[in-house]
Amino acid sequence: MEAELLFVGGTIRTGDSVQTVSDALAVVGGRVVGLGEQARALKSTRTEVIDLEGGALLPSFGDGHVHPLMGGLEMRGAKIRDCNSIDEVLQEVRRWADENPDAECIFGEGVSPTLAPGGRFDARWLDSVVEDRPVVLRTMDYHTAWVNSAALRSAGLTRDTPDPVGGEIVRTSDGELLGTLREWGAINPVLALLPAVTLDAGVDSLAAASKMLAAAGITWVQDAWTEPGDVEIWLATAESGRLSTRVNLAFRATPESWQGDLPAFVEARQKVAERGGDAVKAGTVKFFADGVIEAGTAALLAPYTDCPHSHGISNWTTDELGRAAAEVDRLGFQIHIHAIGDAGVRMALDAIEYVDRCNGPRDRRATIAHLQLVDGNDLDRFTSLGVIANFQPLWAQLDPLMTELTIPRIGADRGDRQYRIGTLAERGARVAFGSDWPITAFEPIKGIATAIHRQTPAGIPSEGWLPRERVGLDWALATYSAGVAYQGFEEDMWGCLRPGMRADMIQLPVDPGQLGSAKELSDLVVSRTWLGGRQVH
Repeated sequence: MEAELLFVGGTIRTGDSVQTVSDALAVVGGRVVGLGEQARALKSTRTEVIDLEGGALLPSFGDGHVHPLMGGLEMRGAKIRDCNSIDEVLQEVRRWADENPDAECIFGEGVSPTLAPGGRFDARWLDSVVEDRPVVLRTMDYHTAWVNSAALRSAGLTRDTPDPVGGEIVRTSDGELLGTLREWGAINPVLALLPAVTLDAGVDSLAAASKMLAAAGITWVQDAWTEPGDVEIWLATAESGRLSTRVNLAFRATPESWQGDLPAFVEARQKVAERGGDAVKAGTVKFFADGVIEAGTAALLAPYTDCPHSHGISNWTTDELGRAAAEVDRLGFQIHIHAIGDAGVRMALDAIEYVDRCNGPRDRRATIAHLQLVDGNDLDRFTSLGVIANFQPLWAQLDPLMTELTIPRIGADRGDRQYRIGTLAERGARVAFGSDWPITAFEPIKGIATAIHRQTPAGIPSEGWLPRERVGLDWALATYSAGVAYQGFEEDMWGCLRPGMRADMIQLPVDPGQLGSAKELSDLVVSRTWLGGRQVH
């Protein structure tokens, strides 16, 4: 056997359970075939030798909870994510509207909820720049929409419209609609105003997003919200050769329609099995147990500190979520549940426990994502139920969202029990990492730096926020690779660099073990990425 690729001249971190470090790695047919002396012995005159130039070769990353199509499509609208004030948002909305005079609706994603007092956005602010067409902007968490008066009229929302199930229409003190809509029940009528996405636009957007993810070292993703109509976009992108990552799709189930939607999920899964090859799979169903704390819609066991009459919004009843999850599981889908608040997390765990009783024990790897608040009585249930805790480690920092909205809403005591990554790891729970992009940045290196140091990019606080929840470098790296591979039932295929595994790899300019500060690590840029031995970045 002759090596097709031979990597030398740097540190090779295999990412296996014993954290092996080597100085050479050989690849044949897209798979690792040797390390160290064994790898060098496979060199021939036809071998391409790749000099790491003193850097490091690591297993590539996965993203256990991300929205690539959503992120790609976001780039088509008004660029509001980086705006730092209401005035900047309004200027950008005006610019986009002027440059797109034929657009029936102005849209944009990613406005920070901290820009408006209490996250309450006024339609009149948008009316001042666009009056004649609907404007629909979503906040960075996608759980709140800020709209103008034309959007409210076009969606048929008036002061007499009651709050829908699973949503809140925010009102002024005299009962008029303010222009802020929270959660899907309230947001869906204005989302219906957005233009339909053509197949070509979808493919272009997804290809661009996939290329960006690969540039960050990501070679496998769990798309965490797929509508059946999105499947053709994923398949067409893969068939065009423009998909730079592998993917597992998760179809979204809702309490209103899940029973009627299941046949479409099964049909879409079969379509993917026939055409997706190794690139696209569809094995998961996604549930939203609750909303988000900054909007006051995450489901809490005790009331919100700033709103004592509210426990947030539970999108499902525990019984209905259990029944839906059991049926999804019976059909062979993996369960993936968004749960932010401690009541939402408990509901998710209760539903998974019901599935286990109803369908019998098996290796189902049900996953709960986000886990901002987990009650102490529920911590050990992750291990006993075999539930994967999918964290977004970049969120575990004292940024303005945390200090200005989250902690004031839940109080200091609960504020000190957020994102208990270290605690769950110590208790033996399976943990995987994800980004939730485009909600926040997709670069795994930034999330890893935050998990290790629990600091903002400015290094605040110096000892780390809730330092008992900090984790080590090797563990964090493995959780963004092998941990995600395990979540995807692919731990025997990728996630570490041992003989027989896929050559899904990244090159870094330096060994991350040599870096001491959060900023040094966070600023690392992936030099190259290989997907099955094929360079995709």
